Amino acid sequence: MKTSRLLLLSAALFTSCNLEPSLEKPGVEVVPVSFSGNGSGSASATLDWKSFFTDPRLKKLVSTALENNRDLRVAALNVEQSRAQYGISRSALFPQIDLSATGSRQRTPGSTVTGGTAVESRNYDVSVGIVSYELDLFGRVRSLNHAALQGFFASDAARVGVQISLVAEIASQYFTERALLEQIELSESTLHAVSQTYDLTKRRLDAGDVSELDSRSVEIQVQTAKANLATYRQLLSRTQNALVFLTGSSLPVSLPGGRSLEQGLVADIKAGVPSDLLTRRPDILEAEHNLRAANANIGAARAAFFPRITLTGSAGTASRSLGDLFQSGSSAWAFAPQVSVPIFDGGYNKANLEVAEVRKQIGIAQYEKSIQNAFREVSDGLAARSGLNERIKAYEGLVEAQQRRFDLADTRYKQGVDSYFEVLDAHQDLYAARQILIDLRLARLTNAVGLYKALGGGW
Repeated sequence: MKTSRLLLLSAALFTSCNLEPSLEKPGVEVVPVSFSGNGSGSASATLDWKSFFTDPRLKKLVSTALENNRDLRVAALNVEQSRAQYGISRSALFPQIDLSATGSRQRTPGSTVTGGTAVESRNYDVSVGIVSYELDLFGRVRSLNHAALQGFFASDAARVGVQISLVAEIASQYFTERALLEQIELSESTLHAVSQTYDLTKRRLDAGDVSELDSRSVEIQVQTAKANLATYRQLLSRTQNALVFLTGSSLPVSLPGGRSLEQGLVADIKAGVPSDLLTRRPDILEAEHNLRAANANIGAARAAFFPRITLTGSAGTASRSLGDLFQSGSSAWAFAPQVSVPIFDGGYNKANLEVAEVRKQIGIAQYEKSIQNAFREVSDGLAARSGLNERIKAYEGLVEAQQRRFDLADTRYKQGVDSYFEVLDAHQDLYAARQILIDLRLARLTNAVGLYKALGGGW
């Protein structure tokens, strides 16, 4: 049949030339040989989050968030939307074939025809046809399809980026909660100790053994501890609200107990080879796919300068009698190719090509920027990790020294050798050192999560 001939003609012309410019991955020359400060570690960023996090309570929170977080759900739906858009674009590569069947019956009254006898006519038609199929001789449709495919890949990379960011944010908020609980515990124990000292000082003041200045100094400590405790409780409530928001639901009742900041909450990581970022960081992958989509659009814009050939045709059978519809001699066909050649468009195609080329240059700049930003984040994280470990070690020694100083000052005060101001000064320094040590341990954990995120871990 004529339809098969049309399909064979379409298949013969299906392979088109490609007007997309060649694209070499830019920005590779900025990749350093190694990261500065990259020490050894027991695990790399290729670990998934279940292996990276070692706290069972945190694992449960992350698992809940991955099921219920709305931002992640939107990102996943965006991927589905891009996939469907790619399917729409891909459908243009194939001819649209329709089956149609029509039948008509008409009676003309005798008063309107010569001879005065009414005329009755019938007509039946069944056909299979191609509806406006463009022969993609210059790759316009294929380039648009390629751009849609790269857009789909970019949306999936963006989804992975949202997931990694979500996991990192939950971990940061959880570590903040752990730190606040320790600050609250420290403030409560401090308040209990200074309250006992205040009661003792009041009794000694009534007995005339100490001055009112000593009593007021202890009272200031009590009020300061109460203020700190109220502040930390407020911050804890806000942090727990953030965790509820990130998980997308109320916190599970059956959460396991959490660990302290001193215990192992995360696995140690090493940065590995810098070039790994090009294949692991989702933001770099997203920028690369967007660049490839922009490059494909240049091919489509170039193809617009060439003729477009559109095929419309049908083949079937027609008869005045339904019984004779599929009999020999009733075949019917139609073939209507259309050629459209751009002659004058007011500069539209030229301007459209310029826009596509500029967008490619923007894509190159964004791709290179994403690479540079990735290396900066990793290098900053590695540098901070080394400094934090040294500071924590120093403050652990400082807390021990301050504790010994406080114990000595308290003993001398109780023996009447020194004034209470020595005890007050030692206690304030000890309290401040403990607070800073908790903050430093929190900063080290936050840095580990940030570095894990910067390395593209957590897939």
